[in-house]
Amino acid sequence: MTPQAILFDIDGTLVDSNDAHILAWERAFAEAGYGFDRQTIHDQIGKGTDMLVPTLLPDSDEAEQTALGEAHGRIFKADYLDAVRPFPGARDLIARVHGDGRRAVLASSASKAELDHYIGLIGVRDLIDAGTSADDVERTKPAPDIFATALDRIAPLSPDAAIVLGDTPYDMEAARRCGIPAIGLRSGGFTDAALAGAGAMAIYDDVAALLADYDESPLAAR
Repeated sequence: MTPQAILFDIDGTLVDSNDAHILAWERAFAEAGYGFDRQTIHDQIGKGTDMLVPTLLPDSDEAEQTALGEAHGRIFKADYLDAVRPFPGARDLIARVHGDGRRAVLASSASKAELDHYIGLIGVRDLIDAGTSADDVERTKPAPDIFATALDRIAPLSPDAAIVLGDTPYDMEAARRCGIPAIGLRSGGFTDAALAGAGAMAIYDDVAALLADYDESPLAAR
């Protein structure tokens, strides 16, 4: 089936921000008296606060989880957000999807404020059809809520008429739980085994590599 909509993750997929999030989380945990090595934190990147914190601190209560999420957001916005840059080819890939008459949707576990910032940073405000963020759902990835909400915003559209593009196994899992095929990117630092094991039907290095292979990729019209 020719995909009618592409649901784009943002962090690690369209913008090079995963390392910055790792550093911000490291500092947020340290402020609260916890120490995690960066690989441990990396392996949870792609989740929102509601999923990331309980995984690393299973005994934490809702108040502590909220406080840690707020600390991460404060640190990230103050010290890292302005240094984040789009990956080469990010806008061009969205423009190609838009130019082909497909719907381009941003679907991220980031906050709405970060989503709006990235829309401007990438320069795609006139190219996207909808956007969903952590603020729009009860649960972030790997729960299916963000992608399910994205589909609702461009309804009517069946899940198999869309494709998710993401960089983490949590994107792949969330897509699978919605019944949406997914393409994985290595740009977030996850292994092929992790991406494929979570359900990626194809894997590319980054958005530029996918754009270069667009006509032979799952994004192409069939």
